[in-house]
Amino acid sequence: MRDRRLLYVLLAIAALVGLFIVFRPGGDDGAAASSTPATTESGRTPTETTTPATATATTPTVTTPKVTRWRVDSRDDALDRLTVPKDTALRIVVIAGVTDEVHVHGYDLMADVAPGSPAVVNFTADLPGRFEIELENRGREIAQLNVQP
Repeated sequence: MRDRRLLYVLLAIAALVGLFIVFRPGGDDGAAASSTPATTESGRTPTETTTPATATATTPTVTTPKVTRWRVDSRDDALDRLTVPKDTALRIVVIAGVTDEVHVHGYDLMADVAPGSPAVVNFTADLPGRFEIELENRGREIAQLNVQP
């Protein structure tokens, strides 16, 4: 009887974790657009895309926030740097010549990367500060994200 209760509790926890993963906040949604542009120090320019607002007579106006896309190529020795204002929606794409795990410190986000299979990390930069992005298993810093208050 006790084992059965434990099994039900574990199944409920697994279901809640699964629901959290599916419906968790972050990614490309929920970030406010900012008037301060993002800048890089490595000569590469992040791209911003905007989806135009849509409206009809019966529905409210819906706008999609700007997403700053940043491509980091870890195959070169340059340390990429990006500075963005707080609450910027980011999509970081990491290219690597090795199999590893990309770790965005401070936000504790991780994504697998391999040759021919870039890592993609989507989140809202809502914590001000300087954050290291590294190839976790190699302990190699590949980029630095600066989030201004």
